[in-house]
Amino acid sequence: MSDPLTYHTRFAPEDFDAQYNLRAGRPDYEVTVIPGWSDDSQTARDTSNCLLDIRYGDGEKQKLDVFRCGDASVPTLVYFHGGYWQRGDKSIYSFIAPPFVAVGFNVVVVGYDLCPGVTITRISEEAREAMAYIWRNADDLGIGRDQITVMGHSAGGHITQMMMATNWPTFGDGLPADLIKAGIPVSPLSYLEPVRLTEALNAGIRMDPKEATAESPMTQHPPVTDAPQLVVVGGAETDEFHRQAHMYADKYGSTERAIGLYVVPDVDHFDELNVLVDQTSPFFQRTCAMLQGKGPNT
Repeated sequence: MSDPLTYHTRFAPEDFDAQYNLRAGRPDYEVTVIPGWSDDSQTARDTSNCLLDIRYGDGEKQKLDVFRCGDASVPTLVYFHGGYWQRGDKSIYSFIAPPFVAVGFNVVVVGYDLCPGVTITRISEEAREAMAYIWRNADDLGIGRDQITVMGHSAGGHITQMMMATNWPTFGDGLPADLIKAGIPVSPLSYLEPVRLTEALNAGIRMDPKEATAESPMTQHPPVTDAPQLVVVGGAETDEFHRQAHMYADKYGSTERAIGLYVVPDVDHFDELNVLVDQTSPFFQRTCAMLQGKGPNT
């Protein structure tokens, strides 16, 4: 492939839409996908040992939900939802937690303010505020702070990469450089310029060229930690989502920084989350291995 940062320049407007406007390819999204996740998430909140709507910042959606297994010493999974930074709510994604809690992990699902009310730049900052809050208040939340893995899907995958690029001691007094022990960007948006050029999406994001560059892990935010990462993409996702995953792993993986790439067989951008919560799936098992510090190639 030619330079991954210029490959998209050959696209016509309809190509951007076909590659990135994924809801258009799932007409059942609003009638089956979201309602199904929402129902499962309500059940998760009703039946779990959880703390809900814990405020970590001043923004309307700067709240998090904590799902606890009863043992504060075990690893913690922090999850950031997707929605192209302009849609979604943490309440839709509570269903992520129970399978991991059931096998002995604690899970935090983070909410954040959305575009166009805030910028992507501000969303990244809110995510950092969430991580700092979780680390500083872990005892009160009933979870551990010394084995944190960050995971996010789609826009949340971008957020995950931005967290891996954060110099925590510089961000907040007393925060350790190794605050995050592992990262799992799922279908991440590693390079934002193609998203900016997708008119149907950027109408709500309102990202300009400067921000697209400034907030791209591929251009401005390499990992500042050698903590392992597992980059995930669905086998039936668009070529561009495969490229977004591959370019990050190819650029930043090294002997010192293990970055594995896992393709979830035969699923699109949305159904891969259903595979994630299937305890019999390799995706679930690989995520557990990352939480346990076993690395991306286990």
